[in-house]
Amino acid sequence: MLLSGKRILVTGVLTPASLPFAVARQAQEDGAEVILTSFGRAARLTERSAGRLSPRPEVLKLDVGQDSDFEELAATIGARGQRIDGIVHGVAFAPTDALGGSFLSTPWDSAATALRISAYSLKQLVVALEPLMPAEGGSVVTLDFDATQAWPGYDWMGVSKAALESVVRYLAQYLGRRGIRVNAVSAGPTYTTAAKGIPGFSRFPEVFAQQAPLGWDARDSSPVGKTVVALLSDYFPATTGELIHVDGGFHAVGASARGPEEPA
Repeated sequence: MLLSGKRILVTGVLTPASLPFAVARQAQEDGAEVILTSFGRAARLTERSAGRLSPRPEVLKLDVGQDSDFEELAATIGARGQRIDGIVHGVAFAPTDALGGSFLSTPWDSAATALRISAYSLKQLVVALEPLMPAEGGSVVTLDFDATQAWPGYDWMGVSKAALESVVRYLAQYLGRRGIRVNAVSAGPTYTTAAKGIPGFSRFPEVFAQQAPLGWDARDSSPVGKTVVALLSDYFPATTGELIHVDGGFHAVGASARGPEEPA
């Protein structure tokens, strides 16, 4: 099994439909011990989802909007003498006035919240847990949605994802000497709780399904889980600072007015 003997911390699990849940499930199937994080009212959903995994993973407190939570998380794990072999960053959030066509009128406070939660938190998480990673290094993977272009209604979340991709590259630069690999997985649109909060999202899966060379099933998150697990494993020893697309190939082709079965 790819992750046998490894301990993986996964953030961002809400419901079984969430991408981090798919990662946690696949990591367990590949032999990893999984730890989840959550906080506040969301913790109920996380605990419920944890009950769908076997063995049931522990859920530790982490509010990425609170600096002290990162230190407390590291202290809790470190006090047990446990190491962390891999980190999965699956947290993202933007206030409603930072989405849905409000880009030009979004106030700084809302844009700052989106950037802090969705991008800066990756740096904070990795810096807090780096001392707990093995001397030979480890792997960090963050979940992304390709920010190389502007998406309708995505607005400041799109900007935050662009920042996230840049954070990945800088972490890769500074942590490479520690043998820590940092990569991003850009997933195609899936039907998650977070996606429902993005105005106009319902159009995305249909477009991807029609135009992606391999097709795209927005209800199947297993390809994302498998890709993240592969990056967490020892099978990508020289890959870091990379953005891996798991979108059926949508990113590689231009927009087309033709149906998927029509000849060129």
